[in-house]
Amino acid sequence: MRILAIDPGDVRIGLAISDPSATIAKPHSVIKHQSRSIDADKILQEAERIGAERIVVGIAFDQEGLVGPQARKALRLVDVLKFRSNIPIETWDETGSTEIASSRSRKKENIDARAAAIFLQEYLDAKRKT
Repeated sequence: MRILAIDPGDVRIGLAISDPSATIAKPHSVIKHQSRSIDADKILQEAERIGAERIVVGIAFDQEGLVGPQARKALRLVDVLKFRSNIPIETWDETGSTEIASSRSRKKENIDARAAAIFLQEYLDAKRKT
């Protein structure tokens, strides 16, 4: 089962995909943020193109672990994706994934896709344990 992960941001949206066995995550691409509606369309087109059977959207909680402004924006994107698609959509805590991606490489290129791959791998590992 191929899974598509989404790391939503104010400027860019990182995409990562799993291998068909849902074991390994890898960075895929970056979409330039335009509007929630256009972003959702692009995400769903890419999900269809790669044959994703599930979408996982990263939610960045604030320092207290609460839903802050960034998390609310991501949850609104989740609502649009769920409304427009029959693909199962889940959320996953992606707090700190961009910082981890930055610390692993000095390259700024595709950092959003690398951040999505980091939390997708965490998701895959957690699901394998259950």
